[in-house]
Amino acid sequence: MKKSIAFVAFPGFQIVDLAAVTVFEVANALPGGPYYDIDVLSEHGGPVRSSAGVGIDTLAFGRHAHDSVIIFGATELAPSTPGLIAFLRAASDASRRTASICTGAFQLAEAGLLDGRRVTTHWILARELQRRHPKLRVDEDRIFINDGKFWSSAGMTACIDLCLALVEADLGGDAARAVAKKMVVYHRRSGGQSQFSALLELQPKSDRIQTALAYAKNNLRKALSVDELADAANLSRRQFSRAFRLETGQSPAKAVETLRVESARAMIEESGHPIDVVARENGFSDPERMRRAFLRAFGQPPQSIKRAARQDAA
Repeated sequence: MKKSIAFVAFPGFQIVDLAAVTVFEVANALPGGPYYDIDVLSEHGGPVRSSAGVGIDTLAFGRHAHDSVIIFGATELAPSTPGLIAFLRAASDASRRTASICTGAFQLAEAGLLDGRRVTTHWILARELQRRHPKLRVDEDRIFINDGKFWSSAGMTACIDLCLALVEADLGGDAARAVAKKMVVYHRRSGGQSQFSALLELQPKSDRIQTALAYAKNNLRKALSVDELADAANLSRRQFSRAFRLETGQSPAKAVETLRVESARAMIEESGHPIDVVARENGFSDPERMRRAFLRAFGQPPQSIKRAARQDAA
């Protein structure tokens, strides 16, 4: 029996989110398909313009129950209409699962559907989501999150990762991999949604702090005490700690951990080294410490990232 998928659009939605529709379209072409009925809905039906100015045709909200309800995101936050919020509440009650793409998490949160749940959104707006809805547990560096019947994804192309996961939950890993292969995308991206170097993320302003970070990155196998980093920056321990936190917003220990996990993840994805070797080469005293650091940074252990890298290589 086919499952019904309802995508929810609104004026100003982000048009890249239509790539999520393609995941189910491609899944329908797999042997044994079609597996899904796909509707794109809006409050009043008819043409709905995206933020790019390109319009799509939609059906008006109705009382028909859908297996899955997925709300698009937007490039800019805008107030939700009462009709949209009412529909999300009713549709979620009637659905097996409800999902948000990017800023769609704001609408689900406004509808009161995500209280107490883990959720993600575009990394730029994650802290704003947490500020507006303190009952949520926002993880700003996940590609997607599943918490019970509720799913949420990061921004932009993360909608594809989310829907591949939904297909995998419905049809199995082989089906999801087949869809990913046809779409020429990764079946499962490892790591988080921060697609930039840790050094760029830290953005130190002074040459001395930059020098200390460069020294740390080139000596990750060492213990890298605060005194050693302060010496590299030619500052006293007290001056260094104060300047480092002021410029980067992090403690030296947290920044070093960020550099270590970034380097370790790259080593895992690009080599066949055992986990204990990766831990040792990147300055973790033992694999368990590295595992805990990976969970804090990426929400998954090194073994999962290694397994995903092997599957992608295969």
